[in-house]
Amino acid sequence: MNVIPQRVKDGFVALIGPLGRALIRAGVDPNTITTVGTLVVVGSGVAFGTGAIRLGGLLLLISGICDLLDGQVARQGGKMTTFGAFYDSTLDRVGEGAVFAGLIFYFLTGPVPADLKPRAIAAGLVALVASFLVSYTRARAEALGVENKVGIAPRAERIVFLGVPALVLGAGPGRPGVVLFWIVAVLALVSAITVIQRVVHVARVARGAPPPSPISKRETLPGVAAARRRGH
Repeated sequence: MNVIPQRVKDGFVALIGPLGRALIRAGVDPNTITTVGTLVVVGSGVAFGTGAIRLGGLLLLISGICDLLDGQVARQGGKMTTFGAFYDSTLDRVGEGAVFAGLIFYFLTGPVPADLKPRAIAAGLVALVASFLVSYTRARAEALGVENKVGIAPRAERIVFLGVPALVLGAGPGRPGVVLFWIVAVLALVSAITVIQRVVHVARVARGAPPPSPISKRETLPGVAAARRRGH
C-alpha cells in the first residue's frame, strides 16, 4: 500500500498528459527533460541549504513533474532506450543526494535550536541512506527477476511528503527548523519502513527459488557484463 492512492497518481499523470504530448510534438528528447529536472532538484538542495525552505519545496515539486514527464515522453514518443533508463535512474540519485545534503547543511548551519541539531542531522543522514536503499532494493531485485514496487513511500511519495509541507510551512512557525526536522524525521522513518517492506517482499518471493548463478553474481562487478557481451 502506498501513501498516495493509485487513482490520485493516475489522475495527476492524466492532468500533465497534454504537456507531455506537446513536448513530444516539439521533438524534445526525454534525456533533456531528465537533465533539466536534475538541475531543478539540485537547485532545490541549494535552496534548502541556504534556508530558502519554501523555494526548496517548490523546486522539489517541479522536479517531480519533470520526473513524470520524461517517462511519458519516452514511452509515448517511442524514445525508450536502455541508456535513457540508466541515465534517469542515476540522476534521480544525484537529485536525492543534493536535497538531503542541503537539508543536512541547513540543520548544521541554520537557525535550528542547538539542542535539536544532532537529532536533525541524524534524521537527515538516515533519510538520505534510506532513500538510496529504497531505490537500490527495487533495482537489485528486478535485476534478479523479482518485481519490487511495494512499500509505503516510493519516490513520488517522498517528493510530495517533503515538498508540500516545505512549500506551505517553510521552516515552520515558532522555533526555526523544528517543523522541518519532524518532516525529515518522519520521511526517514517511512523510507526505512519501505526498505524493510521490499526486503521482506523479495524474501517471500524468492523462498524456494534457486539461488542466482555465480556468473550473475560476478556480473555485478563493474565492466563484467560488458566484457561478456563483447565475447571476452
